[in-house]
Amino acid sequence: KILSRIYTRMVWIPDPEEVWRSAELLRDYKPGDKTLLLRLEEGKDLEYRLDPKTKELPHLRNPDILVGENDLTALSYLHEPAVLHNLRVRFIDSKLIYTYCGIVLVAINPYEQLPIYGEDIINAYSGQNMGDMDPHIFAVAEEAYKQMARDERNQSIIVSGESGAGKTVSAKYAMRYFATVSGSASEANVEEKVLASNPIMESIGNAKTTRNDNSSRFGKYIEIGFDKRYRIIGANMRTYLLEKSRVVFQAEEERNYHIFYQLCASAKLPEFKMLQLGAADSFHYTKQGGSPVIEGVDDAREMAHTRQACTLLGISESYQMGIFRILAGILHLGNVGFVSRDSDSCTIPPKHEPLSVFCDLMGVEYEEMCHWLCHRKLATATETYIKPISKLQATNARDALAKHIYAKLFGWIVGHVNQALHSAVKQHSFIGVLDIYGFETFEINSFEQFCINYANEKLQQQFNMHVFKLEQEEYMKEQIPWTLIDFYDNQPCINLIESKLGILDLLDEECKMPKGTDDTWAQKLYNTHLNKCALFEKPRLSNKAFIIQHFADKVEYQCEGFLEKNKDTVFEEQIQVLKSSKFKMLPELFQDDEKAISPTSATPSGRTPLSRVPSKPTKGRPGQLTKEHKKTVGHQFRNSLHLLMETLNATTPHYVRCIKPNDFKFPFTFDEKRAVQQLRACGVLETIRISAAGFPSRWTYQEFFSRYRVLMKQKDVLGDRKQTCKKVLEKLILDKDKYQFGKTKIFFRAGQVAYLEKLRADKLRAACIRIQKTIRGWLLRKKFLRMRRAAVTMQRFVRGYQARCYAKFLRRTKAATVIQKYWRMYVVRRRYKTRRAATIVLQACLRGYLARNRYHKMLREHKAVIIQKWVRGWLARTHYRRCLQAIVYLQCCFRRMMAKRELKKLKIEARSVERYKKLHIGMENKIMQLQRKVDEQNKDYKCLMEKLTSLEGTYNSETEKLRSDLERLQLSEEEAKVATGRVLSLQEELARLQKDLEQTQSEKKSIEERADRYKQETEQLVSNLKEENTLLKQEKESLNHFIMEQAKEITETMEKKLVEETKQLELDLNDERLRYQNLLNEFSRLEERYDDLREEMALMATVSKPGHKRTDSTHSSNESEYTFSSEIAETEDVPSRAEELSEKKVPLDMSLFLKLQKRVTELEQEKQVMQDELDRKEEQMLRSKAKEEERPQIRGAELEYESLKRQELESENKKLKNELNELRKSLSEKSAPEVTAPGAPAYRVLMEQLTSVSEELDVRKEEVLILRSQLVSQKEAVQPKVSANTMTDATILLEDVQKMKDKGEIAQAYIGLKETNRPSALDCRELNEDGELWLVYEGLKQANRLLESQLQSQKRSHENEAEALRGEIQSLKEENNRQQQLLAQNLQLPPEARIEASLQHEITRLTNENLDLMEQLEKQDKTVRKLKKQLKVFAKKIGELEVGQMENISPGQIIDEPIRPVNIPRKEKDFQGMLEYKKEDEQKLVKNLILELKPRGVAVNLIPGLPAYILFMCVRHADYLNDDQKVRSLLTSTINSIKKVLKKRGDDFETVSFWLSNTCRFLHCLKQYSGEEGFMKHNTARQNEHCLTNFDLAEYRQVLSDLAIQIYQQLVRVLENILQPMIVSGMLEHETIQGVSGVKPTGLRKRTSSIADEGTYTLDSILRQLNSFHSVMCQHGMDPELIKQVVKQMFYIVGAVTLNNLLLRKDMCSWSKGMQIRYNVSQLEEWLRDKNLMNSGAKETLEPLIQAAQLLQVKKKTDDDAEAICSMCNALTTAQIVKVLNLYTPVNEFEERVSVAFIRTIQMRLRDRKDSPQLLMDAKHIFPVTFPFNPSSLALETIQIPASLGLGFISRV
Repeated sequence: KILSRIYTRMVWIPDPEEVWRSAELLRDYKPGDKTLLLRLEEGKDLEYRLDPKTKELPHLRNPDILVGENDLTALSYLHEPAVLHNLRVRFIDSKLIYTYCGIVLVAINPYEQLPIYGEDIINAYSGQNMGDMDPHIFAVAEEAYKQMARDERNQSIIVSGESGAGKTVSAKYAMRYFATVSGSASEANVEEKVLASNPIMESIGNAKTTRNDNSSRFGKYIEIGFDKRYRIIGANMRTYLLEKSRVVFQAEEERNYHIFYQLCASAKLPEFKMLQLGAADSFHYTKQGGSPVIEGVDDAREMAHTRQACTLLGISESYQMGIFRILAGILHLGNVGFVSRDSDSCTIPPKHEPLSVFCDLMGVEYEEMCHWLCHRKLATATETYIKPISKLQATNARDALAKHIYAKLFGWIVGHVNQALHSAVKQHSFIGVLDIYGFETFEINSFEQFCINYANEKLQQQFNMHVFKLEQEEYMKEQIPWTLIDFYDNQPCINLIESKLGILDLLDEECKMPKGTDDTWAQKLYNTHLNKCALFEKPRLSNKAFIIQHFADKVEYQCEGFLEKNKDTVFEEQIQVLKSSKFKMLPELFQDDEKAISPTSATPSGRTPLSRVPSKPTKGRPGQLTKEHKKTVGHQFRNSLHLLMETLNATTPHYVRCIKPNDFKFPFTFDEKRAVQQLRACGVLETIRISAAGFPSRWTYQEFFSRYRVLMKQKDVLGDRKQTCKKVLEKLILDKDKYQFGKTKIFFRAGQVAYLEKLRADKLRAACIRIQKTIRGWLLRKKFLRMRRAAVTMQRFVRGYQARCYAKFLRRTKAATVIQKYWRMYVVRRRYKTRRAATIVLQACLRGYLARNRYHKMLREHKAVIIQKWVRGWLARTHYRRCLQAIVYLQCCFRRMMAKRELKKLKIEARSVERYKKLHIGMENKIMQLQRKVDEQNKDYKCLMEKLTSLEGTYNSETEKLRSDLERLQLSEEEAKVATGRVLSLQEELARLQKDLEQTQSEKKSIEERADRYKQETEQLVSNLKEENTLLKQEKESLNHFIMEQAKEITETMEKKLVEETKQLELDLNDERLRYQNLLNEFSRLEERYDDLREEMALMATVSKPGHKRTDSTHSSNESEYTFSSEIAETEDVPSRAEELSEKKVPLDMSLFLKLQKRVTELEQEKQVMQDELDRKEEQMLRSKAKEEERPQIRGAELEYESLKRQELESENKKLKNELNELRKSLSEKSAPEVTAPGAPAYRVLMEQLTSVSEELDVRKEEVLILRSQLVSQKEAVQPKVSANTMTDATILLEDVQKMKDKGEIAQAYIGLKETNRPSALDCRELNEDGELWLVYEGLKQANRLLESQLQSQKRSHENEAEALRGEIQSLKEENNRQQQLLAQNLQLPPEARIEASLQHEITRLTNENLDLMEQLEKQDKTVRKLKKQLKVFAKKIGELEVGQMENISPGQIIDEPIRPVNIPRKEKDFQGMLEYKKEDEQKLVKNLILELKPRGVAVNLIPGLPAYILFMCVRHADYLNDDQKVRSLLTSTINSIKKVLKKRGDDFETVSFWLSNTCRFLHCLKQYSGEEGFMKHNTARQNEHCLTNFDLAEYRQVLSDLAIQIYQQLVRVLENILQPMIVSGMLEHETIQGVSGVKPTGLRKRTSSIADEGTYTLDSILRQLNSFHSVMCQHGMDPELIKQVVKQMFYIVGAVTLNNLLLRKDMCSWSKGMQIRYNVSQLEEWLRDKNLMNSGAKETLEPLIQAAQLLQVKKKTDDDAEAICSMCNALTTAQIVKVLNLYTPVNEFEERVSVAFIRTIQMRLRDRKDSPQLLMDAKHIFPVTFPFNPSSLALETIQIPASLGLGFISRV
């Protein structure tokens, strides 16, 4: 809806119940009106009368958009009801307990534990400006810490408030913040000691009152000291006005100090039996309040915490027991009873148990103490008298003694706490935390309240002066004309109390009078101040009280007890008895002040005397007769208060005012009356009044322009923002006194911002009306168009219906006409057909008679012709048969002769062809011969065709003649045959056929009957079978369906279980990986700390012993981290050992090293336990799936793993053979004939060596076979159990191998197999003493594996050859059979046809062969083209490398280059991919390649990962030389040098990224060339030849992997430090979409502007930084998977930091800000798409932020909205959802706030969700990193070393 409320029509009126009520002005006010017509919020109308004297109008109410602001000074109308309403809305609706009021932090006690004090919140506030985050005690602490470091000035945090308002908790959280943020400068953990002092002071100084369960009954000022690096070095505590009377008296529902109840709750402990304690109800001093137990508090557990804190602060067990003895003695002293003898004397019963226990505990004489408890000593000038005292006086003296002992003990404990917190290091600065009582007023106010209110008067004066000073500085800074602001000065009230003849002075004077009483002191007060001081009054009905007008309220004090409490009298005789105690600790409490405070009196230089302790214990000592005890309590308190004020004035103060919302301790319940009382008392309203008197609202020009741009016209907008704002304000606000223009800000008087907001809202409302008008018109037009289209459609359908009805009528009319037509036609046609049928019958009868006569005549003629035809035909056929038989016989004889000749030729040809095929003569000769033969046959064929054509011509002529003769003969023959007895035969045939016909008809009838009967039976049987078949099908289908469903359910269940187990295992693996990487991180941190300490020790040693220098050895530190094989460890360098031993001589290094080593061992054991558990689960799962396949595949598993090593040896053997063949070839081809001749000396030597090597190899093979058989038999005999275990392990490993798809996994499994087999190997070494048999067995085992692999390869090759031969034989057989079939077919053909068929067959065969040859030729052409392309690519790469190398070559070298072009290919061919260096050049290699290498030059000019390749090639050469010491030394130096570089330049992203990339590449090279099959599957044959041959560097791979993890974590920290300052500004504060969100009015603490000024970060800054990170990583050749993990971590940091700040900033939780965030996230997603990183998982890390932005934009009203929110925000926790809804703040009036009921609905719906209660995301969380194996396709032999690296001392091998 459009906002219809006008701001100025809402007012506040006083109310007796709610203090202030809101009302709406129904009638405008006119000057002179005596009443106002108002309407309350509940709808009731009210006529409000104005005060006729003051005629003050009601306070105006702020617009709703300003309600709930973080800073009360941001309110346009500053007055009491506005402050109260703002606090109530924040506390009740938004659940926010902190609010700023200018420089004051108002903290309201929620009486509920809130999750806003965790370490994540501390990290969020650390480093932030005070106005940038929501109000918090941590923000005040951060501001103090920052100002201390920036301004080099001490700071103070003054925490005040009523009892139960939360002062102690606020001070505690402030100290916790300092301890967490700063840390300590030493190993003593000072911050822990500072925090540990809290439970001690709470136990001895806090008690339960009616207002608070943990009320501090003393004031304390804690100075936390910092060094020059602003780390905590110590602390000092000052205490004020301990409430000693609570020791001996407690009011109803109150308790004594906590320590007494903690002692009683722990009375059953063995060490406390000597104290003879019991329940708290059994002691007079602990049972008076009647409430010994606090709900929810376990006193016994609190006692344990107190003792633990004492131990941490260095208070030994003996001193602790001494403290408890004194406290127990006080309890027993309270139970001492007196018996009156008369009115002036009393006595203690004999053998009084409480007194005897007290004396035993205190170590004093019973009789002496009993005597002086009932007597006192009076001293005069001449004599001393001992006078008995009455029972009342004795009781008062007992209580005074108990109070005095407790006060002394309290001071002693404070002194020892200070001693523990004291530091010998010079203090540079400090931050003081003052936890002091607030202004108090009760029904009965006594001396304690007087002192408390006196202290608050002093603090309020200091507070007012500070606020006034800040206001003055602000005006002068902005060059605003300064007008004196009238503020309340409470100096008259302070003078009334502390000046000469003031209240305290008169009280001290009356205490000195011998007979001074409270009444006489009251009379002196009346005489001195009544009617003379306006602030002093006398109650009407009392002569023993007085009233003081304090700054907060009037307070009436009762004079009774003032003198006694001010004197604090204790009998000297009782003190002397305690001083003579045998208990050593007790006399210490009563020593002189200097001795008593000696442990803490020493203060570091540079500190003021204000932080010294002498004033602390003096509070409890007045009353003694010594000189020190002549000072009264009031005098001491005044002096200590003056010292405190001097300290505070010398520091920069920060104020925290704690408010108690209600007296019943109900959570989040707000009592307006109590809140107003405290606001008036704590000075918050005075701050408001001072601010409101001037210009309370302040805007920067940019903020004003951004907010009120809508009120400006385009012509008003100038280039200068300041001039624009001036021009607009002159038009908007006519009264120039209502605002002032400063240098950077505009100052407004109260109410002007509300007026501007009204104008802005009116403008926006008018714009909204126009938008609504346009949209509604558009919607109505769309509706009209839809209605019009609907009407047209309805008309169309109606008209169509009518047309169809008319067409139906026409169809029916036409149908009736047609029916009539056809009926009439039918009648006429039927008559016509009857007449026609009669006519046809007559014609048929006549025509039949004529036709039968003609038929009989023609029949007779036809029969005569037939007889003639048969006779003539028989004669002709007889003649023809005789001639034909003769001709055929002649032809057969001739053809048989010719066939025999042809058969003979074909046999000869067949034999020649088969021989030709067997001899495998070349196909080219055969093709040529066949081609020639085909040509000859073609020529013959042409000749034959010509002859054949001529013969065909003659044959056709003769054929025509013979055909004509034959036809003539056939006609005559037919006539003759027809003429012979055809008639008789036909008649007989006719008779026979008639008989057959009759018989057939009878048989047909019987058959038909049987067929019908069979058909019926068959149909019935079929129907029955069909029914049975249907039933069976149904049963089958149902069974199949049931089986399928059951199988499906089982499959789904198994899949679900498998998926769940897999997910659980993945989670466990990730957790274990994260834990391991965190341990590595912690280890690296401790290692760096250890190195720093070692350097400091070395520096100290250097300073103490000039001339002595100790070289740092990184080698020894690395060897302390990792342990390698025993052989390597034995060959350690002697200098490194000596250096390590010299380092161990330092006690601090060794102890710290042992601690670290012990910790690492424990963590490794925990890791091993977790790993064993994970392995056990995997084994169980694998065994359950492969039970039946276990036994048959055991041997296969062994062969699988042993083949890995065999293949390595086989490749080595092949390489040697190839080298031998090349050597022979080179000797035979390139050498001179006389050298390579068989009789030459070189040839003989070579052949002799070859023969000897071959013989030795054969001998070794035989020995291998013999020893292998012997060792296997011995092993089986000695260790049957070990073999069984090995078989089981092999079975398990076989199951693992079957499931492994990656070669990397197989290689890792192979390493694991070696590790698991080591125990059995160790047992086998015990076969003999020196272990030689085991070494022989290991060597021969490898040889055996080599022989087995060779045998297997030969067997496989033999089988392949045999299979090929079988296929060839089968094809030849098929070809032979086919040739025979063709031959047999050709023999049956005539000669011409045979020739043609053979030619056709030969042509077909040749064509097929030609096609096969063409296919082979095409394949070869494709291969050639492919190889040519590869050759071009390689040539291009070589050219680029040569160009890169040419850049580093001098001109002289370029001139000489044409001389040696022929030798370059030969060198490249011979290069083996190794680099040779000398042992003494190792340090130079490491220095040039690692320590002094510049990553930027390498990344731009050279191939990625070049240092890693060079190092690996050096390792290869050392491995080739079998120099284990060289390998170990090089790898160790490499690792240590990388660590040194990262330690030196660890904050440079390029350096860290460069070495992370090279470390990973080095690790991949060690894997790729390790010789393990799992890592070799992507290698080329040449790369497999470069594998390591002598050493297994698997352990060093683990070391490099750990190093890579540490570098990755360091990389994450570096990019986090770079991104951290950009995230909040770029993602939240900067307006990427300009004009969407306006800046709301802010208070005194300005937030960072959301407008992009110069130097502020924007979203583009973040994207540019991300591009920079990505380009650097790509230039360095980092693995793509690793880049994805880095990007995912970066996006997680961005999302977590943004969301955390969103949850802590109320001004960011609005609809417009949600749209800004979603736009920014879309830009980040677009960046991911541009970089092809959408599958990296980075987008998923932003899901919580996306959902939070959506939560800000969705509707938040109905239950459906709540359900949608619950389903949408699955990545947010319940606490985060509720926090966002509570913080949601409308920026404009058109937005609506979230109701409390809706938030409760969300909480009810989410109550079953199980998620973390933590509010903020862990921005420091680092995802576990993995390094997937990424082999390189770069050949090592092609790598060139540029001269720029300065590695000329290494050579290529």
